[in-house]
Amino acid sequence: MSSETKGDWLQSWDPENEETWDKKLAWNTLIITTFTLTLCFVAWFLPSAIVPKLNNLGFSFTATQLYWMAAMPGLSGGLMRLVWMVLPPIMGTRKMVTVTTLLLILPVLGWGFEVTNPDVPYWRLMALAFLAGIGGGAFSGFMPSTSYFFPKKMQGTALGLQAGIGNFGVSLVQLLTPWLISFGMFGFLGSQMMAFPGKEPVVVWYQNSALVYIPFILIGALWAWMVLRSVPVKANIKQQFDIFRNQDTWWMTLLYIMTFGTFSGLSAQFGLLMLNLYGGGNSAIVEGAGETARLLVDGYTLPDPVKFVFLGPLVGAGARVLFSPLTDRMGGAIWTLISGIGLLGSILFTIPALVPDTSSAAALSGGFNRFLAGMLLIFLFAGIGNASTFKQMPMIFERRQAGGVIGWTAAIAAFGPFLFGVGLTIMSPTAFYIIGAVWAVMCIGITWWRYARPGAPKKS
Repeated sequence: MSSETKGDWLQSWDPENEETWDKKLAWNTLIITTFTLTLCFVAWFLPSAIVPKLNNLGFSFTATQLYWMAAMPGLSGGLMRLVWMVLPPIMGTRKMVTVTTLLLILPVLGWGFEVTNPDVPYWRLMALAFLAGIGGGAFSGFMPSTSYFFPKKMQGTALGLQAGIGNFGVSLVQLLTPWLISFGMFGFLGSQMMAFPGKEPVVVWYQNSALVYIPFILIGALWAWMVLRSVPVKANIKQQFDIFRNQDTWWMTLLYIMTFGTFSGLSAQFGLLMLNLYGGGNSAIVEGAGETARLLVDGYTLPDPVKFVFLGPLVGAGARVLFSPLTDRMGGAIWTLISGIGLLGSILFTIPALVPDTSSAAALSGGFNRFLAGMLLIFLFAGIGNASTFKQMPMIFERRQAGGVIGWTAAIAAFGPFLFGVGLTIMSPTAFYIIGAVWAVMCIGITWWRYARPGAPKKS
């Protein structure tokens, strides 16, 4: 039987042989690793739900410091993905998923305690932001190892479901945070006063936004250890690096930067960008703090980023789930092409809204609506591309290499939050988005010539 084991390892596993393939084990693996991957994304993007509110909680960081803090999980997540990408053949799915899930306790527990104390030094919060990257690193191990369990014809759907539902962890943490902080679930750590420009301070319990996930992390780790097994795809680190001699590794890396790099980068920076363009962080719109705030555009209501930031990741993750079965039926390349064209159009649509028109309240509100609509369109087409690229890779590469390429491309694209944070710090949003439009044009050309056109060298 294909599901006989020797220790953690399955014996004679071949998902392409329908007679011996253990379908139940494959789907159980997908369910468990998707549950734990969702928690990984929660841990990775937990800072994105906390950082924009730190100054409202009594901290006193500059806009640049906050951008760097929100960007740090992207830097560490990308670096850690370079480690996790080589772990599946070495550790196996069972040990890798269990240990990784337990490691999430470090950043989640840390944020839960440190957010309650405005006197915490900047370096300690930066260290926690770095540790949050453990959740980002997991993706490059979880996805390749899950791909080993499914036949090629189903990998678009299986990987799309895992990555898409896992991506919902971003929206989950941003959507639940406003509700979680509204009551004293972990009141033994005290409460905080959260102040907004022009509004009365409110009592919150921000530790809840992190500590509530600890029991789920423990359950996920135990579940993984009890049920998961490992596919014997053996390769040492040197052998896994042969993917870099294949030119398609580099082309697919560029395409995945366009899709997941955009998704992850904007997910991390969406709240701060909204705050600094249309909220209290824009000195052309509001001055002062608390009750002394003075609106410079009469009649304009400051948007609360917390009410909107979850929508982008929600749209992107949903698109990844919904379009994954279509990539299995129609091929990935055509949808990657659609993703690139859609991203280009959405970026160009959004650019005018990156310079708020402060001439009137109506102009400001109209600009904000355009900004929000454009951002959601960007998330939509990035999500479609996330699904389609992960369909392409198993079709372009043989099984072992496909797992390595999935891990590698995911690692590089995970630098998205860091690159977006740095980019928005050293240049204007308009200049940064123009660079994004040029990148999309390049990727559209690569997709058409290499993968999508009639007679393409690697039709996928």
